Amino acid sequence: MRIVLAEDSVLLREGLVGLLTRYGHEVVAAVGDAPGLAEAVRTKDPDLVVTDVRMPPTHTDDGLRVAVLLRSERPNLPILVLSQYVEQTYAAELLDTADGAGVGYLLKDRVGDVDDFADAVTRVASGGTVVDQEVIRQLLRRRSNPLDRLTGREEEVLGLMAEGRSNAAIARKLVVTEAAVTKHIGNILAKLDLPIDADDHRRVLAVLAYLRRLAL
Repeated sequence: MRIVLAEDSVLLREGLVGLLTRYGHEVVAAVGDAPGLAEAVRTKDPDLVVTDVRMPPTHTDDGLRVAVLLRSERPNLPILVLSQYVEQTYAAELLDTADGAGVGYLLKDRVGDVDDFADAVTRVASGGTVVDQEVIRQLLRRRSNPLDRLTGREEEVLGLMAEGRSNAAIARKLVVTEAAVTKHIGNILAKLDLPIDADDHRRVLAVLAYLRRLAL
């Protein structure tokens, strides 16, 4: 089997090349960045792509975004994602194309046996689907409405936030302490999966999510 491998860690990349070769496969290209992955697939015409998610140039989701792009160009190209992270948006998009074409998403830290990994490579290349249970769990959480996780009191607090009320005003309205309001808001932000390092204000994002549901 002819494989293009994309992994920005040199040691892991060389280790995977050795492992895949040991199982009788030919690694026709082993690259360390997303542009290299796109070029290698287009020039080498592999039977399978094995790619990480986070790699240069931005070290975010470049590898997975290129995988989705390549899949749109070659709908039957088998792709196995091997990563430490679940990048939910593009992972869902890639897995949605699994019908009739091989696709896999494995988490590096949860691959406990090289024979199992080699079997996954073969199954994906043959048109099968291999997805780590943790990936499935996170994608199911994403596809449900995060607002459904809120308690009744948390929904009340979020509704008052949407009215533009301060923590103190919310506390007076609900006849609770400001500390209790602060705790409720922390729970709301956590349940809505709003990242701590988000560029946008997390409180504003929570309110927008609430208003979008009201508009449905």
